Amino acid sequence: MIRWAAAALAAGIALTASIAVAQEEAVEYPLLKPARHEWSFAGIFGRYDQAQLQRGYQVYKDVCSSCHAMKLVNFRNLADEGGPGFSEDAVKVLAATYAIEDGPNDAGEMFERPRLPSDPFPSPFPNDNAARAANGGALPPDLSLIAKARAVHRGFPWFIFDAFWPYQEQGPDYITSLLAGYQDPPEDVTVPEGTYYNPHFINGISLRMPPPIDDDVVEYADGTPQTKQQYAEDVSAFLMWAAEPHLDARKELGFKVMLYLIVFAGILYFVKRQVWRDIAH
Repeated sequence: MIRWAAAALAAGIALTASIAVAQEEAVEYPLLKPARHEWSFAGIFGRYDQAQLQRGYQVYKDVCSSCHAMKLVNFRNLADEGGPGFSEDAVKVLAATYAIEDGPNDAGEMFERPRLPSDPFPSPFPNDNAARAANGGALPPDLSLIAKARAVHRGFPWFIFDAFWPYQEQGPDYITSLLAGYQDPPEDVTVPEGTYYNPHFINGISLRMPPPIDDDVVEYADGTPQTKQQYAEDVSAFLMWAAEPHLDARKELGFKVMLYLIVFAGILYFVKRQVWRDIAH
């Protein structure tokens, strides 16, 4: 009996030790958590900054669109209320600068035509295999919903605070940190060939995408500083709008609903007092 107890105790100690070693060896990515940024659309009353969305689209068009598609966003969305605020005429001109394959025509042949506002943003590659071949085997993700699909949990105790004061900007925080966070790897870190070290990457220590932005790569017409950090923030805001284009309307409706419920609850309270005031209970 004593030998059985001793064996069980030894097994328990060994199991505990192995778990401790495994926890020490386990690495949680990203190595650096995203910094929290001050977004105009954060909070209950937050709204998109139209000028920032326009700059963000410019960064996407001039830099990101060479590798990444946005198949769920149409040109006409740029003129939607609460978005970048492009005029309908500007959207038509912008869409017409890109071609799209259409058809078949009456002769049964496919043909190219200028894109219309109802057409989606163009894809840089004809198919996924071509995209992988051009990017060392890695498939550049579609950016239509990336701001909602990529987020780093904030951990304890922040998730408790987020339940009372909703914080939904983890995606833009992550994208901004990733785009501006490329570094030279530490001396004791070996980076796989063909990849670039980035401690903000959510799936490892490096990724195949080279640093996409740097200072002065995109020219702003409104005098905004042309820095890597500014570009990262602007395109992150644009991608957040692409993923949730009706955020402004949703928050406005939510505020009206809450105001209605408060007034309605007050009316019910006073009606109840009036109905039951002469009845003992």
